Amino acid sequence: MPDRAAVIAALDAVRDPRSGQGLVAAGLVQGLTVAEDRAGFVLEVAPGDTALYAPVRDAAEAALKALPGMARVSVVLTAEAAPAVRPARTASLSPQAVDQTRPKAPVPTDRPAHVRRVLAVASGKGGVGKSTVAVNLAAAFAARGLSVGLLDADVYGPSLPTMLGVSGKPEYRDGMMEPHVAHGLKAMSVGLLTQASDAMIWRGPMASQALTQMLTQTRWGTEARPLDILVVDLPPGTGDVQLTLIQKTPLDGAVIVSTPQEVALADARRAHKLFEKVGVPSLGLIENMTGDVFGRGGGEAEAARLGVAYLGDLPLDATLRQGGDAGVPVMVGDPGGDIAARFARLAEALAKKLDLQGFQTQP
Repeated sequence: MPDRAAVIAALDAVRDPRSGQGLVAAGLVQGLTVAEDRAGFVLEVAPGDTALYAPVRDAAEAALKALPGMARVSVVLTAEAAPAVRPARTASLSPQAVDQTRPKAPVPTDRPAHVRRVLAVASGKGGVGKSTVAVNLAAAFAARGLSVGLLDADVYGPSLPTMLGVSGKPEYRDGMMEPHVAHGLKAMSVGLLTQASDAMIWRGPMASQALTQMLTQTRWGTEARPLDILVVDLPPGTGDVQLTLIQKTPLDGAVIVSTPQEVALADARRAHKLFEKVGVPSLGLIENMTGDVFGRGGGEAEAARLGVAYLGDLPLDATLRQGGDAGVPVMVGDPGGDIAARFARLAEALAKKLDLQGFQTQP
């Protein structure tokens, strides 16, 4: 296991261009974690200094990778720390005492610059195909002529680089990151800020800061050419990343993805409750992997119980998996197929709910 003192010494050998001190001595290293063959931290700098510190981040990564036994390194450059969201203190563990409807919902600061709509794609459980749905739903919006961005907020298991076939760190220009463009989509993922083999070993605050950086420091649109919709692929569950997104931007709606069986639907219920408690509209539920393996109909019945729209189902189909592995969403690789037609219908229904009909800013 790498020695923590050696890690600190290596980081202090990298100089802060503002103060001339080492990074640790200058107080720029936050959330340092050292475990087994890896290390990671958040490099916190003043707002507007991200371009200045991009080479410093690269130097810190190189310094850590040069240490004996160090195989995986994650350094996230951010200019803003995410504020904490603390639930109310409780006197007991009774259901009434831990009712999270009591804390006030966090007030979003503002949506990202030049972004008209923000849609969250969520699930309570991992492994239900949420990222596959998010990528193809974004591609279906683009096929309708909309200007679309896709933010991979699953900071612990980023899959967007593989599913879109993109790689390499984004360019910095005027203090902002330039998103990759693939299949007509503007894309950003923490998987583009780290090595593909890196394990995300961050605690909650570090994950929240990574999301904040990608959300607010990416040039999603411009005044002359705003982004019609930003699709955010959330991680499973109802934790720090979800709360940070709710804090940082007004969400125009959320879509819940679940497979038909009860073990997945129970977690989808929790995801819906989170958005309900903070005032984010649940635009509907999508049943994924419908078929003999997982059954069918559970998603439609659950949508009725929750009082939300049932948007439709997607069968368990090999073309979805093949497209994701190849970096070509099925909406692009097989636009005339049945699966693409289903995504087109989902996009049409959501475009109506989000009042996207009149945008269509793509050339």
